[in-house]
Amino acid sequence: MKADHEVDVAVIGAGQAGLSAAYHLRRAGFANEAGFVVLDHGKRPGGAWQYRWPSLIVEKVHGFYDLPGMAFGTPDPKLPAADVVSDYFGRFERTYDLPVHRPVDVLSVSAEDDRLVVASATETWAARAVISATGTWDRPFWPHYPGQETFRGRQLHTADYTGVETFRGKRVVVVGGGSSAVQLLLEIAPFARSTRWVTRRPPVWREEPFSEDWGREAVAKVDRRVREGLPPESVVSVTDLAVTPEVRAGLDAGILDRRPMFHRITPDGVEWTDGTFEPADVILWATGFRAAIDHLAPLHLRAAGGGIRMDGTRVVAEPRLHLVGYGPSASTVGANRAGRAAVTEIRRLLGR
Repeated sequence: MKADHEVDVAVIGAGQAGLSAAYHLRRAGFANEAGFVVLDHGKRPGGAWQYRWPSLIVEKVHGFYDLPGMAFGTPDPKLPAADVVSDYFGRFERTYDLPVHRPVDVLSVSAEDDRLVVASATETWAARAVISATGTWDRPFWPHYPGQETFRGRQLHTADYTGVETFRGKRVVVVGGGSSAVQLLLEIAPFARSTRWVTRRPPVWREEPFSEDWGREAVAKVDRRVREGLPPESVVSVTDLAVTPEVRAGLDAGILDRRPMFHRITPDGVEWTDGTFEPADVILWATGFRAAIDHLAPLHLRAAGGGIRMDGTRVVAEPRLHLVGYGPSASTVGANRAGRAAVTEIRRLLGR
């Protein structure tokens, strides 16, 4: 079946990794529309950042990394990160005249002869190469514990978080050992009736400020897994927790007094194996995200280890496909380099 459009490269996703890839495609001489297209399901620029909770302001973010060719600048630290980053991404798209189509929900990528066919509900694009930059935001991870379905209170994920009102006067259990769990716990605690923090592993605190070297160290850990075809852990999950002044105050106040993971959930709270019980009205699952790659299912890429075996950004089983925003590049730390690396390989593949 003939596709609606033919392009050299289709980029799926216009977050940091996708925009980096689009920039390097433009620089490499791929003409807009005929040479490449960017398909994004967001209603506006900003990637996953546009969905971040309003109270996540600029000064609470570990760090922003410039897109290639355009400095992020020094915005007001009190502004919502969602607004600041969305504005920055939008300026980037306009400045480099990137052919971003939105909203486009990509449903599948399949192999047909010498092309990969990218399909939405209404259109198809036949591409000589595909860069999938869909990140993780659309796949919040909800672990399952015995009794979860009996809980009479409310359960929500960080992806659903909009502010403290849901937790005002409530007994709250926050589950998860990442920076989002810490940030939200500190934000909720002054308004909640009580809070309890639980994690599978003891938190590892790091006194030094977050830096690019720190980020690269975390990225390298994830990269080793995807090269072996194992499911990637998130970059966030292998990043230690920074002890900021706000965190230090939370530790001193006992808000960040962590307990090990509970054994089961009851209708009114959570319970540990020793019989200890914590009453709860709300359980907040700050348990991270998984790679949003369901659209790649027709390609049958899973390795024996359960993940997709990678060589850099290239999928070993399908050399025409590159994943950026997967595994080690699922963060602003690795996204820029991944976009450039993918385009370098694609130029070689297509003889450019």
